[in-house]
Amino acid sequence: MRLVYNGTMGNKKKVKTQTAYFSIFLKTLVIVLLSGISMLLVFAFIKNKDQAIAGLVKKEHRDFFGKQEKSASAWEEVLWDTIPASENMENQEEEVENDRSGEGFDEKGYLKNEKGRILIEKREFQSDEITLLFAGDVLLDDEYAIGATLKNRTGGVYDSFSEDALWEMQNADIFMINNEFTYTNRGVPTAGKTYTFRADPQMVSVLDDLGVDIVSIANNHTYDYGEVSLLDTMDTLNKAEMPFVGAGLDLEDATQTVYFQLGDVKIAFIAATQIERFDHPDTRGATETAPGVFRCFKETELFDRIAEAKAESDFVVTYIHWGTESTDQLDWAQPDLSRKIAEAGADLIIGDHPHVLQPIASVSGVPVIYSLGNYWFNSGTCDTCLVKVTLLGGELKSFQFLPAQQAGCSTRLLSGSEKERVLAYMRSISGTVTIDGDGFVTFIK
Repeated sequence: MRLVYNGTMGNKKKVKTQTAYFSIFLKTLVIVLLSGISMLLVFAFIKNKDQAIAGLVKKEHRDFFGKQEKSASAWEEVLWDTIPASENMENQEEEVENDRSGEGFDEKGYLKNEKGRILIEKREFQSDEITLLFAGDVLLDDEYAIGATLKNRTGGVYDSFSEDALWEMQNADIFMINNEFTYTNRGVPTAGKTYTFRADPQMVSVLDDLGVDIVSIANNHTYDYGEVSLLDTMDTLNKAEMPFVGAGLDLEDATQTVYFQLGDVKIAFIAATQIERFDHPDTRGATETAPGVFRCFKETELFDRIAEAKAESDFVVTYIHWGTESTDQLDWAQPDLSRKIAEAGADLIIGDHPHVLQPIASVSGVPVIYSLGNYWFNSGTCDTCLVKVTLLGGELKSFQFLPAQQAGCSTRLLSGSEKERVLAYMRSISGTVTIDGDGFVTFIK
């Protein structure tokens, strides 16, 4: 069986901010129309009050209307009191808002839990095509190269990415990265750990600059400064209204799926980690009563969450932290876990942790990239990518691998011979797929 995904990629403007403005416009338009209709009715009543009012107002008001002449304002005051409450403009305005956002959603289209965590983001969306974009590891700790360099760049992210890379990131409908660090100014480094990462919570604004819509915090650095660093990270992301997956205040919270409702299409995002792969990891897994990451080394909750998400949505993305660092070879655990994830109901599997690119494959009919590699992580030079997935009517239309390179604390999309070099490399390690010159992938089951 061949699963062929190709075609022209349709890039859609981000609608997160536009939705708010569109909602205000619709609300204003409804109010203006209702006001106009109300005034027309008032004037109609004034002109033909003996005939018009009799059928619209309560019986006890009829003699009053028939015996006295009223100004327009007086008539409106009486009429307003006789029209059922559900028909006045104030209630109609509330009904329009409720229709737009749905029960429990705020004015921005977010459904949050009692801790302020975004569970569903709803956007008005007109196109049949939805663009999903994925990148690998990002590090904003200012004691390491990326964070320190960024603070000295007057143009910020615009001095750190090529123009075409930023365009892809900022114009994707949903852009997801791995947040490979904590947001905190507290705690102490985990004893015995070679690398521990933390960024000032103010650095969270960089995510918006990049166009990020959701982050994974299911990785082996989410606990680098102890439990407090995880708690501060989640609090920082909640305050920034940045959806996240992969960790939580307890097991139920850590395994939480985040949904994006774009028009009629509902997309589920799940993240989990099997790193570190021993019984008592430094990065603690969440329990029924304690904070931690969503682990999937020996634990099986991941498959239950995927099955639940499949029943609740049109498309399920699983973003997984796995593999062995610094090699393009799959380790013993990745093939088995990818098969179980696919069989549980995932529609797309995105991997990270190895810090280098790993193969693209089809597993039980599900597209997989085993590692996206570093995206904006250090000063070293390495090949990386953006993975661009287009959905049509909630189903996968195309999967495109966009070659990129990280170097000198910057990341750029590649073109020409450099692009072809990386594509050739990906073909050489991805034996079960074909990749054309534009990076579009054909999956062979």
